[in-house]
Amino acid sequence: MAKHLFYRRILKEYKALVENKLPGITLVKHTEDLTDFVFRIKVNHANHIYSQSDLYHLSIRITPDYPVDSPQVQFILFNEVIDLDAEDDEHDNDEDEDEDDDLIEVGQSKIPMHPHIYSNGHICLNLLGEDWSPACSIETIVLSIQSMLNSNDKNERPPDDVNYVKYAPVNPKKTTFVYHDDAV
Repeated sequence: MAKHLFYRRILKEYKALVENKLPGITLVKHTEDLTDFVFRIKVNHANHIYSQSDLYHLSIRITPDYPVDSPQVQFILFNEVIDLDAEDDEHDNDEDEDEDDDLIEVGQSKIPMHPHIYSNGHICLNLLGEDWSPACSIETIVLSIQSMLNSNDKNERPPDDVNYVKYAPVNPKKTTFVYHDDAV
């Protein structure tokens, strides 16, 4: 598989994400070529809209034109499983053990309720469209979306959610969003 034209930049961003350990943001999965990422995002527990036990997973797919073009970003339903063997470098790999004993299911994620997040996971955020700049990064995206969730005080979907989801393309980048307000 050919590497992305800007693979070195993406690798640098990936290394920064792993080293910086952003509070409430966990890189759960990525492809070897660093073009697909899944992040778990925790919302500040002081926010009463979201339960502390709710899981939210964000998919970021790097486009061929990244960083000139924004990546494809959306919330997804994701069933996260943690492999304790992978996290424990000291673990003895005894073949008599039941391999399933070392797996913990974290749980099924949800699509967060937010006036700018559609029920199919698409996010109406100008940073992902016309306000994108090559100076933005994967870290910029996850922090912006986490901040958007933390500041939310409305337990609602966008006003056109039902109609949008009915006709929306699978790829949110192929949508021209109508911004209902600027309060993000």
